Amino acid sequence: MTNSRPEILFPLFASLTGLDGIGPKTAENMANMGVERPKDLLFTLPHSGIDRRLKPTIKGMIFPQTVTVEVEVGIHQKPRGRGPYRVLVRDSQTDFQLVFFHAREDWVKKMLPSGQRRIISGKVEVFDGIAQMTHPDHILRSFEAENLPEFEPLYPLTAGVTQKTMFKAVGSVMERMPELPEWIEPSVLKKHSWPDWHAAITQAHQPKNINDVSPITPARQRLAYDEFLAHQMTLALARARAKRAKGISTKAKGKMARRVLDSLPYAPTGAQTRAVNEILADMAEPLRMNRLLQGDVGSGKTLVAMLAMAEVVEAKGQAALMAPTEILARQHMESLGPMAKAAGINIEILTGRDKGTARRDKLAALASGEINILIGTHALFQKDIVFSNLRLAVIDEQHRFGVHQRMELGAKGQAVDILVMTATPIPRSLALAHYGDMDVSILDEKPPGRKPIETVLVSSGRMDEVVERLRKALDEGRQAYWVCPLVAESELVDMTAANERFRALRLALGEDKVGLVHGQMPSSEKDAAMAAFVSGTTRLLVATTVIEVGVDVPNATIMVIEGAENFGLAQLHQLRGRVGRGAVASTCLLMFDSPLTQGGTARLKIMRETQDGFRIADEDLRIRGAGDLLGLKQSGLPNFRVADLESQADLMETAQDDARLLLTMDPDLTSPRGQAIRALLYLMDRDRAILLLSVG
Repeated sequence: MTNSRPEILFPLFASLTGLDGIGPKTAENMANMGVERPKDLLFTLPHSGIDRRLKPTIKGMIFPQTVTVEVEVGIHQKPRGRGPYRVLVRDSQTDFQLVFFHAREDWVKKMLPSGQRRIISGKVEVFDGIAQMTHPDHILRSFEAENLPEFEPLYPLTAGVTQKTMFKAVGSVMERMPELPEWIEPSVLKKHSWPDWHAAITQAHQPKNINDVSPITPARQRLAYDEFLAHQMTLALARARAKRAKGISTKAKGKMARRVLDSLPYAPTGAQTRAVNEILADMAEPLRMNRLLQGDVGSGKTLVAMLAMAEVVEAKGQAALMAPTEILARQHMESLGPMAKAAGINIEILTGRDKGTARRDKLAALASGEINILIGTHALFQKDIVFSNLRLAVIDEQHRFGVHQRMELGAKGQAVDILVMTATPIPRSLALAHYGDMDVSILDEKPPGRKPIETVLVSSGRMDEVVERLRKALDEGRQAYWVCPLVAESELVDMTAANERFRALRLALGEDKVGLVHGQMPSSEKDAAMAAFVSGTTRLLVATTVIEVGVDVPNATIMVIEGAENFGLAQLHQLRGRVGRGAVASTCLLMFDSPLTQGGTARLKIMRETQDGFRIADEDLRIRGAGDLLGLKQSGLPNFRVADLESQADLMETAQDDARLLLTMDPDLTSPRGQAIRALLYLMDRDRAILLLSVG
């Protein structure tokens, strides 16, 4: 079985300069819009179109409007001074003018000879009571009329690329477009009444009316599904390869986990119990686990991870928990430490701050197996870190790590099970696209005792009232956060800096009461500021979004977010989740600058209406779109050309089911449909997926 691109696809991967009307310069310009090969043109679909049907006259029309009409050419009027060149024409009922700026007289006379008939098409507007068509889009002789489509597609453009260039080049690609075998499951094709691939491409590029450029047309839906299917096949192959990878069966009697639970003042939720059972079942298999644990702020992911790690330790293995920041790593150490102690588990933390003898001692204890659980940041990747028997790697806030980092940690042991945790609720469609190679456990219940947080919108004009309210709360012994968008003042962005706000609040509330933490501080200063706040030495912590994840201070009951309209919904939700962790009712004040944009208003309204992270995630997707939500470059989200994650989530789900089912029946893709899928993967630049087949 060869794993090279099928010859039938060669014409679609050739040079653009082999197409009609494309020279080296145009090809260079097209590259700016992501079009580098003929096949890229096929997936660059028209976004709109113009009705070019021939009308008898422009008389009675409402202008401005694009019109196609047959005219008799009248006299030419040369420009006076710098004025335009005008040509008088008459259709079947009325006269109007064609207007040309900076036109060569010989060219205009050649195109529009007086006394002859021409078909012209372009935008007609009225100036000083006279109807004019400036620079017609098309000037044709009567016998050329058939070259003008009744509905002309409009393509996305870039500098140096015109609609005519696109139209000509697309036509040229379509002439060499191969007939490809069908890769869609016949029942799916039939259910949706989709055309075959060749017909779908043709229909998408030759719309008959404005409805044909809608994403809900059968042709476009089919092409969107092709993209989803290629993406899900890639993820399914990665998942199948991970599943095929031999793992180590981890089984224990649950004694240590029971000790952890007995040390807690509460019982786990049903969702936590379900997630733990799913994870333990995975770990008991002799195959590698690759599971995502997704839960809202405060849903209890840490306990689930601890119970999984306790099982590993009881089975004579080691576990590692990796956090994106040192603050969060230390927070995990504080919350897991008492649980580990109750279960008789030796837990340690290793960060970049461990130096010299202290570091050497920890590494020796890790290598000998004396340390059962190691918590750390990306420092856990370093070459000199050697585990005795690493069985489980828990990765917190996965979206802050690349996939290669996840794999590097997994490589620290033999066939390490991977558990990824995220406190960022992700809409189902994005979860399918981003984590489709993983099995998913969802925590959709909150532990008992979590109080709802009152969310209030406050104009920045009422700053003095907010500070006064804070003063009273601090005097009553409570603690609060004040989050600012930027660290230092910026001339480019008019947002209050954390440093500036820190100085102002210290003056207003007392120097000893206010602390500051932001991402640009040295780690030691950051930790000292956090420690002072956790211990209650400082009452108010001024911060940037560095506190967005994981900081847990039950006595903090007020969260002020300044410039709230500048934050994304998921970020606002994460920040709000830093309060409401104790027995006292908590408040989140969203301060905004007027006037609010439409998007800003929508975001703040949602925050006031709900505390359901999954609903907030869905709204965030609707408002911002998939790329902004996860950050395309960071997230590894595919940049689909036709498909739309927001509106076509159901197609993504179907594609995932189809891909996984196909691989179950035909793991090496050798059946006729499997061969067709291979062609699809190459067509969609998924060569790496084919590589997974050959090395998996």
